[in-house]
Amino acid sequence: MNLELENKVALVLASSKGLGLACASGLYEEGVNVVICSRSKDNLNNAKEQIESLESVNLNNRVFPVVADLMYEDQIKSLVEQTLKEFGRIDILIHNAGGPPSGPISKITKEDWSNSIDLNLRSFIQITDLVLPIMKKQENGRIIAITSVSVKQPLENLVLSNTTRLGVVGFAKTLANEYGKNNILVNVVCPGPTLTDRMKELINTTVKNTGKSYDEVEKTWINPIPLGRLGKPEELANLVVFLASKRASYITGTVIQVDGGFVRSIF
Repeated sequence: MNLELENKVALVLASSKGLGLACASGLYEEGVNVVICSRSKDNLNNAKEQIESLESVNLNNRVFPVVADLMYEDQIKSLVEQTLKEFGRIDILIHNAGGPPSGPISKITKEDWSNSIDLNLRSFIQITDLVLPIMKKQENGRIIAITSVSVKQPLENLVLSNTTRLGVVGFAKTLANEYGKNNILVNVVCPGPTLTDRMKELINTTVKNTGKSYDEVEKTWINPIPLGRLGKPEELANLVVFLASKRASYITGTVIQVDGGFVRSIF
């Protein structure tokens, strides 16, 4: 299937590792010019080399790394400005941000709440505010937010994710409603338990708090999944790449999980 993504420009946030890197890689393979960002210059350089080692359908597309911390509005603004200076347009925005700390409500501090809101929700609002005028002028755009299955099924000891990521869904749905007339499509994808550094961190935290072995804790994540395994980052990326393409031209306002059947609710 030709996704007709060649020469498009995608801005992929938090893309030096994990799900963000998988999304950037998938888009690059489809011929997209990809802007990647991270707080770490070294991680960005490694990610750039890894992505450029892949085979692309477009011999001329590029990877452009930008150091940026999504906690700070001025760095988000600079990220968008550098993207425009380099490529002159933004066709696709993939909002991805690190998961907030785990823990029950009683262990979460005011600072934890503030940081989680800034990183997961406010950064999405801020960068979207900057990108929307560009996409409106182009009369076309794709905005895809990566959240978590916690927006459909709250997860134990993840109150920050359960709460702030739902705000992302509410904002994304509102964007889809208001900007459909401008041919700007907005969707949310929800990874289930996926083998990333974040998952390893969650497992190790539980190991530390409970004294259980790594394998025992990992099985508590795998057992509820009908497919019987953790997901792979590229499996989430496959959906993101499709939603970014012309083949998804009548899909907006959706909240789709990629979770091997982990979420058991009807909707």
